[in-house]
Amino acid sequence: MTDAARIQKTYTIEPHRGFLDLRLSELWRYRHLVFMFMRRDLVAGYKQTILGPLWLVIPPLISTVVFTIIFGEIAQLSSDGTPRVLFYMSGIMMWGYFNACVVGNASTFTSQSGIFSKVYFPRLIVPLTNVLTTTISTTIQFLMFAGFLMYYMAQNLTEGPNITAFLLPLLLLVSASLAIGVGVLLSAITAKYRDLSFLVSYGMQLWMYATTVIYPLSSVPEKYRFLALLNPMTSIIETFRHAFLGSGVVPWGGLLYSGVVAGASLTIGLLIFNMVERTAMDTV
Repeated sequence: MTDAARIQKTYTIEPHRGFLDLRLSELWRYRHLVFMFMRRDLVAGYKQTILGPLWLVIPPLISTVVFTIIFGEIAQLSSDGTPRVLFYMSGIMMWGYFNACVVGNASTFTSQSGIFSKVYFPRLIVPLTNVLTTTISTTIQFLMFAGFLMYYMAQNLTEGPNITAFLLPLLLLVSASLAIGVGVLLSAITAKYRDLSFLVSYGMQLWMYATTVIYPLSSVPEKYRFLALLNPMTSIIETFRHAFLGSGVVPWGGLLYSGVVAGASLTIGLLIFNMVERTAMDTV
């Protein structure tokens, strides 16, 4: 055996030295762990199930049917001139991506306490893994949406995608950044105050109804429209619908605002997460 073969890498684990010591470079060093966690979540999550991965598309499909009947047929809410199925499916899919990322990240410390207390690795790997796994799930749901979209396009019932569709990666990036920021901030709070975790899902439901998931921005009275655009998810969903259904317009100012809010939320959330993770295992 050569001398080069005997050389072993040595990693020194040190405590965080300050509030701004995020050590984001460690995420790349532990990238293999990210893929292991993603495989665990994607494979183990559907073991011993009858329908398996079909559960990725069944919930949004059922929600679309329910929303179409209740809000479309019974309540007669506007769908901006687009087929109701596509209108509600697009909103449910984009909101579902954001909601799953936030709810999954909000329980980072409480759900992973068994692992955190036994072995060291960058704690941010867990929120990152959750977002990447949810992105894969949403991609599969998008393929379902694309199938419905092509059907309605064949029937000349909708315009279909336009050049704004190239903004889709940006919409997902802004949504993911906002979700990580909000999620890790909630995880830092619920690590100490466990009872607040029960309010997360309820709060997300209220947030959904404050977002243009079941109604278009055009149906909001003009004098209240700026309030709707204060919700960063509103511009994201409106842009997605314009990109693929041709409804409404792209609120460019609102989209820029969403990006700024997402960036600020991500920064604040990471800083608070970094501060809390040093003592979180003492309180969980």
